[in-house]
Amino acid sequence: MALQTFTSPVVMFFILGMFAAFVRSDLAIPEALAKGMSLYLMAAIGMKGGVAVAKSGIDITVGSALAAGIVASFVLPYLAYAVLKSFGKLDKLNSGAVAAHYGSVSVVTFVTAVEILELSALPAAGFMVAVMAAMETPAILSGLMLAKGLSNTDGSDDRKDMMREVFLNASVVLLLGSFAIGVIAGPGGFEEVSSFFQAGFKGVLCLFLLDMGLIAARRIMDAKSITWRLVVIAIALPLINGTLGVLTGTAIGLDIGSTAAFGVLCASASYIAVPAAMRLALPQADAGIYLTMSLSITFPFNILVNIGLLTALASAMGG
Repeated sequence: MALQTFTSPVVMFFILGMFAAFVRSDLAIPEALAKGMSLYLMAAIGMKGGVAVAKSGIDITVGSALAAGIVASFVLPYLAYAVLKSFGKLDKLNSGAVAAHYGSVSVVTFVTAVEILELSALPAAGFMVAVMAAMETPAILSGLMLAKGLSNTDGSDDRKDMMREVFLNASVVLLLGSFAIGVIAGPGGFEEVSSFFQAGFKGVLCLFLLDMGLIAARRIMDAKSITWRLVVIAIALPLINGTLGVLTGTAIGLDIGSTAAFGVLCASASYIAVPAAMRLALPQADAGIYLTMSLSITFPFNILVNIGLLTALASAMGG
């Protein structure tokens, strides 16, 4: 599984991006193109997940996975908060802001994991896209309560803006919207657009991960607020959360691929939706800490190491 991970083109493009940044190459992906690729990937993974659910139907397994994802997203920040305050030596405000990232999810980590799982002949169920979308927002609420409590949000307009960012941010709307379109269209309707959403998916993902490798490595080189304690936490939390996710997925009866995907969702850390919400709700929090930990440490660790580890654990648990 480690060999499959490191020889996957999507992972090798990520490594190429990191290498180019570390050697200070001028390689860069235009911001507008990167945003376009992000929108394409979210729409494609949402539609394909919806089509898969339309084919298989909704049952108790789907409901259990959704419930488990929502509970995990709300509870995991409390574990992260305790570790960040005690071992990480962060104050209450920054502990809450960082903790929110480690209960929410990374869409790109999930998409990469899905591709690696398919290479391993362990495809995740289509409904896991809905689980991913459901796990984005509860962690934000937990992080805010831990940092200062929702009741202390300054002003009704600020609270309204923050809630709008939580529930109507681009990734949530596009993922759920495209998932619903896939469910309604079904396999027959998807055939009309499959050449666009399937043929170019892996190629776009490769270029997107090239850009993510560049960004992650350059942020590592510019990091000034990160201590060795926070580096340890940024690696330990994905291992702990991912293991808890695999155990939960096995307990509720998910197949091996879906169990591994659920573990990856629990292990990932948001670097898009949550930072946007924290910027609105907790402007005093140090963005250099939570962005560097989630994007520059946890994200590469999950892509390069943890996806393979969690897949192996899910396989062992599933026999």
